[in-house]
Amino acid sequence: MADREDVCVLIPTLNEAETIGDVIDDFADYGFENVLVVDGDSTDDTADIARERGARVIQQSGTGKGQAVREGIRHIDAAYVLMLDGDGTYRAADADAMLEPLVDGRYGHVIGDRFADMEDGAMTRLNRIGNTIFNWVFRTVHGKDFEDILSGYRAFTRESVENFYLDADGFGVETEMAVECVKHGIPTTVVPIRYESRPDGSDTNLHPVHDGGVILLTLYQLAKTNNPLFYFGSVGVASGLFGVGVAAYVGYEWFVKVPRESHEVLAVVAAFAILFGVQLLMFGVLSDLIVTLHREQMRRLE
Repeated sequence: MADREDVCVLIPTLNEAETIGDVIDDFADYGFENVLVVDGDSTDDTADIARERGARVIQQSGTGKGQAVREGIRHIDAAYVLMLDGDGTYRAADADAMLEPLVDGRYGHVIGDRFADMEDGAMTRLNRIGNTIFNWVFRTVHGKDFEDILSGYRAFTRESVENFYLDADGFGVETEMAVECVKHGIPTTVVPIRYESRPDGSDTNLHPVHDGGVILLTLYQLAKTNNPLFYFGSVGVASGLFGVGVAAYVGYEWFVKVPRESHEVLAVVAAFAILFGVQLLMFGVLSDLIVTLHREQMRRLE
C-alpha cells in the first residue's frame, strides 16, 4: 500500500458542483488528504465546495482539460499522482490497485480499464463505438495495446512525466499521455477498475463528435514522431493509389476506348500524384530509420 503522504490526487474540473464534494470525501475516507483541484473557471460552486472539503484549489490559467492537467502537474511535488475526473464516475476504492504497480517499482504509468467493470448506462453506445475505434487505431499506429487509452483514471510517478511533451488543451491529453509512454519507453500497465454512471444532475463536458474528431486527429499527428512510417506512408499510399486510378482512366480512354481521347492534364496529375506518393513513402522509411536509431542511442545513453 502506498504511503498516502507520497500521493497527490489531481482532479481537473469544470462545473462539477454536483459531484466534486463526494469525490473528495471518498478519497479522504481512504486516507488521501493531498487533493489538488484545478478549476477551469467554473460558473457554479465547484471551487468553493472543493475548498470546504479540504482540497487545495488553483484557478486554471487557460482552458481545456489538457491545459489543466499540465498546470496541475507543475504544482505537484508528491512522488505519485492519481489523476481522475471530478464527475463521480471513478472510485477511491480502486486507488490502491492503481498505485501498487508504481510503488513496487515495476511501472511508471498505470491506466484504469473502464471496460473491465462498467456499470450499465455509464457509457453511451456511441462512446463505446468511438472508444473501440480509438483503441484499435492506437494499437495499429503505435504498436501497444493499453486496452482503454481514453480512461481518465490514471496513476503515474511524478518523475515519469517530466520528459513528456503534452500539448493538447482538451480531451486529447489522455491520448497524448499514452503516446508519450510509448515514445519514451515508460513501463505501462493496465488495471481493471469500476466505472460508474454520472450522478443525476451532473452534465458531461464531453462532446462526442467534436472531441472524438480532435482525439483521432491527435492520434494521427502524434504518429509523426513515434511512427513516421505510418504518418508519411499513409498519405503516400493514398496519393499513389489516387495517381494509379487516374492513370488507369487515362490509359483506358487512350488505348481501349474508340475513338481515342487524350487527357494530358489528367496524365500530368496522375504522374505527379504517383511521384509524390513514392517520395513520401521513401521519406517515411528514412524518418523511421532515424527514429529507431535515436531510440537505440537514447537507450545506450541511459
